[in-house]
Amino acid sequence: MTECDPKHDTHFPTHCADMQHTRYRLHCLRPCDGLAPIADFPDAMVESRVRGQAPPTNGTPSGHRQPLPSTITSNAFTERRFAMKIETSDKAAISNPRRQLIAGTVGHSVEFFDFLAYSYLAVYFASSFFPSSESGLVPLLSAFGVFAVGFLARPLAGLFIGLFADRYGRRRALSLTISLMAGGSLLVAICPTYSQIGVAAPIILTVARILQGLSAGGEYTTAGAFIVESAPAGRRGFYSSFMFVASGIGKLTCLAFITLFVALIGEDAMRDYGWRIPFAVGALAAIVAWYIRRGTQETLETTASDEGAAPVSRNPLNALQRYPRQSLIVFAIATGMGVGQYFWATYLTTYFQIQNGASATTAMTVGIITLILYTLAQPVAGLISDRYGRKPCMYAFGVGTVIVTPFLLSITSSNFSVLICIQLVGLLLLSLCTSITSAVMVENFPPHVRVSGLGFPYSLSVAIFGGTVPLVATSLANAGYSQYFPWYIVATAIITLLGAIAVPETFRSDISGEDS
Repeated sequence: MTECDPKHDTHFPTHCADMQHTRYRLHCLRPCDGLAPIADFPDAMVESRVRGQAPPTNGTPSGHRQPLPSTITSNAFTERRFAMKIETSDKAAISNPRRQLIAGTVGHSVEFFDFLAYSYLAVYFASSFFPSSESGLVPLLSAFGVFAVGFLARPLAGLFIGLFADRYGRRRALSLTISLMAGGSLLVAICPTYSQIGVAAPIILTVARILQGLSAGGEYTTAGAFIVESAPAGRRGFYSSFMFVASGIGKLTCLAFITLFVALIGEDAMRDYGWRIPFAVGALAAIVAWYIRRGTQETLETTASDEGAAPVSRNPLNALQRYPRQSLIVFAIATGMGVGQYFWATYLTTYFQIQNGASATTAMTVGIITLILYTLAQPVAGLISDRYGRKPCMYAFGVGTVIVTPFLLSITSSNFSVLICIQLVGLLLLSLCTSITSAVMVENFPPHVRVSGLGFPYSLSVAIFGGTVPLVATSLANAGYSQYFPWYIVATAIITLLGAIAVPETFRSDISGEDS
């Protein structure tokens, strides 16, 4: 609310005008009567007053000031100090949805690049931070133990950064997440090794990884809400799909950059100093993404300071307590989606080498080709959901995964074309769910608890189920029970299917108000 002192001023207080809206209503706060409207002003009149021009005359002779409604020039108005409020009668529209989409996805791609660089480069820097007289596998396991810390930090980020986004806006939260990722990546790039500062080196590395985990945990849900809220009517599924387009681009860019860099400077140089360069590049890219996001438009329409806005609790568990059903649905949907994402799009390359006897080159090539096709399929799946609904897409993913997974993973051929078919079928089914996950989650929470409501259950589910896919698969294989792993994927897909059954159809719903 804007405070003005209209005493001795019989004209509209121009500094109270908010030029983002199209029509304005002037209110006065009476001591006993509450908030009462005293005049309506058309857009042209407000604009002219703000710009210092004469308002439309509507027949008033040139050179004369058009009087405002008599209710404004009353004695009560001139003799008392009132609090005034400019109120829009139309919802503020996003002026440039495409710019919003680009800003959201560019930042998400950069954060995915930075987050995954650790896993690709661990083989080169592990011995620098975790020296061991034992097998070279021991330092690598220690490095991946630190990698897991990043996943453990994600639920906390979903909780607290989600609350921050709901209280202070999506833009500020996105600036925070990209800053955390830039700081974490830069810290890894400049971190001294164990031989230089001793045990402090792995501690600093762990702190850097925690910063990256906090960033990743808050980024996906905040950016997803930001992009879906920016989408034009009837295009939320399409816009939502670009979250996984962005992650695919980030992953492919990271993999390509590191592969080319290793080929350029060699393995020895990578172990000596080269592993630092991708982290430095990622930190620089994060700074550029932060700058791009500065020019975006805030999508949160109500904040805790707005008059009449829904209250935003300081309790990070408020959304879970007020919307337990929606939170449980988000957890269920994220379960099968997270396992599918980390298996079909990430771990399957290793699975092909272990179970099918494929060479590393063959498995990697298959992974790159199918990941490109998977990324391209996301917008198509998003458009399908905008036309036919979210639930049919999730049903197709759940039922399809349950039916084909045991068959696909029973194939032991290492033939290149066969491997392409196996991974592509799994990824195309997965795209029906990943493309709309952000839209489904956002559409089921009201604005003032939207990011905090979906952030914690989503991040917790991904950390528990998605992040442990390599551990579960490897443990079963080592114990001689690898034939049971496909049924683990089936079980998690059934959980997502149950979530799809429970969630209401929302592809045509209004997400701007409390009843979203």
